[in-house]
Amino acid sequence: MAKLNVYNLEAKEVGTIELSDAVFGIEPNQQAIFDAVLMQQASLRQGTHKTKTRSEVSGGGKKPFRQKGTGRARQGSIRATQWRGGGIAFGPTPRSYAYKLNRKVRRLALKSILSEKVLNNETVVINSLKMDAVKTKEFVKVMNAFKFDRKTLFVVDVQEDFENAYLSMRNLPNVLMVTVESLNVYDVANADKLVLTEAAATKAGEVFA
Repeated sequence: MAKLNVYNLEAKEVGTIELSDAVFGIEPNQQAIFDAVLMQQASLRQGTHKTKTRSEVSGGGKKPFRQKGTGRARQGSIRATQWRGGGIAFGPTPRSYAYKLNRKVRRLALKSILSEKVLNNETVVINSLKMDAVKTKEFVKVMNAFKFDRKTLFVVDVQEDFENAYLSMRNLPNVLMVTVESLNVYDVANADKLVLTEAAATKAGEVFA
């Protein structure tokens, strides 16, 4: 089992924790991580692109000139695709880009990215995120104590008292907090530092194993 130090909010070591090898100690599968991130990014696309076909463009009901005798190519509507201001043939239409990935692949991807964060020493475990009051200044002190100056993802257990910490950090750039149940591959991969509370690390080992 991977053993990590546990810190308090002042970045002082207060103990150690053994992480589940089934979740934090597997060989990272890069293809699974790539597929999961791609799936999440695809589902975030709005898909509201739209062009008008010749039937949707206003006007063009009248034949512009007679069929024969003009020397020109025959035309039936000034809204045909070859005309300026005409409709678009095979243009984009609104659609959803979301698709599903097999549950086993999604689970493998999450365990892979968590293991990779441990392997790269990008994982920190703290004993608790409990704060006495809602103060962004105090949370900034926590960030500075750990020297977190890039994208940081905090993971908590839903049973913990983390509300004050959440309200203190939500206005800070590059800081995100999620529960174990909401943990996903994209958020972990996008973070430079993964910070788990002791309870969250234990629960993740139980839930995702």
